[in-house]
Amino acid sequence: MARTPQVSSRIEECVDALIERVGRDITLGLPLGLGKPVHLVNALYRRAQGDTGLRLHIVTAISPLAPGGKSSLEKRFIEPFAERLYGRIPELAYARDVEAGRLPSNVRVSEFFFQAGSCLNNPVQQQNYVCTNYTHAVRDLLALDINVVAQMVASPGDGEYDRVSLSCNPDLSLDLIPLMRERESAEHPVAVVGEVNRTLPYLGNDAEVPAHVFDVLYDNAADDYPLFPVPQQPVKPADHMIGFYASTLIEDGGTLQVGIGSLGAAVVHATCLRHRENAAWHRVFEHLKVADCFPMVARWGGTEPFETGLYGCSEMMVDGFLQLMKAGILTRQVYADADLQERINAGEIGPDISLQTLDRLRAAELIDSPLRARDVQWLQRFGIIRDSVDLKGGRLVVGDLSLEPDLDDETARKQLATLLGDRLDGGTVLHGGFYIGPADFYQQLRELSPEQAASICMTSVNFINHLYDHRFGNQRLKAAQRRESRFINSAMMCTLDGEVVSDGLEDGRVVSGVGGQYNFVAMAHELPRARSILTLRSTRNGSGGLQSNIVFSYGHCTIPRHLRDIVITEYGIADLRGKCDEDVYLALIRIADARFQPQLLKQAQKAGKVHASFKLPASWRHNTPEAVRAALEAAGPDAFPTFPFGCDFTEDELTLMGALQRLRSATASRRGTLKTLWQALRGDPAGDDLAPLLKRMDLDVPATWKERLDQRLLVHALRQ
Repeated sequence: MARTPQVSSRIEECVDALIERVGRDITLGLPLGLGKPVHLVNALYRRAQGDTGLRLHIVTAISPLAPGGKSSLEKRFIEPFAERLYGRIPELAYARDVEAGRLPSNVRVSEFFFQAGSCLNNPVQQQNYVCTNYTHAVRDLLALDINVVAQMVASPGDGEYDRVSLSCNPDLSLDLIPLMRERESAEHPVAVVGEVNRTLPYLGNDAEVPAHVFDVLYDNAADDYPLFPVPQQPVKPADHMIGFYASTLIEDGGTLQVGIGSLGAAVVHATCLRHRENAAWHRVFEHLKVADCFPMVARWGGTEPFETGLYGCSEMMVDGFLQLMKAGILTRQVYADADLQERINAGEIGPDISLQTLDRLRAAELIDSPLRARDVQWLQRFGIIRDSVDLKGGRLVVGDLSLEPDLDDETARKQLATLLGDRLDGGTVLHGGFYIGPADFYQQLRELSPEQAASICMTSVNFINHLYDHRFGNQRLKAAQRRESRFINSAMMCTLDGEVVSDGLEDGRVVSGVGGQYNFVAMAHELPRARSILTLRSTRNGSGGLQSNIVFSYGHCTIPRHLRDIVITEYGIADLRGKCDEDVYLALIRIADARFQPQLLKQAQKAGKVHASFKLPASWRHNTPEAVRAALEAAGPDAFPTFPFGCDFTEDELTLMGALQRLRSATASRRGTLKTLWQALRGDPAGDDLAPLLKRMDLDVPATWKERLDQRLLVHALRQ
């Protein structure tokens, strides 16, 4: 008999219930990112703060917090913006205390993926970091003896609790909760706790679960709050150029995985441009001489609009997938049957249903004639025969019509034609594991039509990231669905031998985490005609000035060189798979910034990896930011906007943001700071043209010497 969850509108009652179930030594597993039940977690954390006898270990990934500035100028900029976006969202109390270094001694927080860069200078969190692949996270959570799982869930809105949706985070929960029940049956107390939030989009398919998988549900409509948004990031010219090169490698009728951030947005935008404004896209293609410089595009990619469309299979459902859906690109449906999917891939079965569909299925020995009960059930599963049809006494029956299900009988065939559906049903255009993104992304999810929502399946990350997992285990089906896969992920650095650095620094500090990147790279080497594409900007601004992200060597790697595949910078495509080391080194030098190519070549030749007689071709020396801007301009004005999918900042805030970024770059070193201060103090005072910007920063009437200095620095940065 199914259990019934304890539903309560009182938060302390829910905390009491979970403590009663598991005791006062709690290891709490929370979903990655958005799905954390903030009220429940905060109440439990408050309980631990006030009761040192209660031990609390929180195990999770990405604990999002509203942004805060470091300098006084950045704080003036961020605080009003943060209040506008996050003012109605309760803050994760433990996460703020982690940041401030004030966790009580009886509370510990371990994460397997950090918000990028958030814990670089936090020794306690660096020490508590759990290094794991995303597909191993459930295993490692269990190894840490978690006894409580808590998650935000969506309600169907009918006031009943027979079902709820895991919505944004079925990624680990679908696998973890059954294993928790196994532990419970072995007499290890556990608690599975949910917090209902009506602003969370309700998504069905695998994300919909019986309410009885939870022991306790907290539901208080007065406590519903907006979902934590991640604002769109500005897409700079280098990002757009990287996205453009990536879009040349996407095969129509294929599979796409892409990540969050400006590089992911750039890939989606360029793909939409290729489909919607192909002439403009082609002008960039021709300007760059892509066909001549990177002939692999002809074999692995495409240059025309999408006719068959793409299928998405991505651990993270980014908002870009909805943009691809709107653009008519995310349209290739896949089906949960390997035999059917293979027939579709071969072109034998199309989306439209006719008697020919039955004939081809019969020829493939997927159904028999006369049709048997299991044939009818299978055909109805995919909408080939209408659900209203029954098989009784060996005959197909619907209403007053009764016929022999014999595909060789002409009379029966004519009658059978009237019982067929119109198009294949039950297809999926996107499998995702979790989502987080801008506020309008959540609104778009809430506004999906029933047909659109049904075509999205949020599911286990082990289904998405893995070919050989024990639970799903259908490698043949996954290979059939994931034809022509392009797994596109971002990186921080790449060494000349093809090692990629994505998650940490060579001194051991973790920037973010491995997540699922390794899984997708490895899967690209297993699937037929799949490719891993790792994208990175060729340079970065560091404390020592401009630095190359393509380096000779580095003391840490995320992706080892034996899994090297495709690397893209704003200067082109390096195809590394199966190449000898000299070709790999030269391919990566070719897509490095021209200012760093001579030194990289010198290091490669000194190590004996490149022949001593090799000289840099003149064409490689055109790898400059000016060349990137010229290539993008070939598409025409406004073809590559800074915010292709909307923006949460006002025009004044965008201007201020650019000025503050310039100021941060200029003051990255002590010498730069002194120079900037000198220039700012000697500069002309603010004029009327800057008055609105100074007012936005509350510096229009500075009252202290620090405010006057901040005003001078800001005016200087605005005038650069």
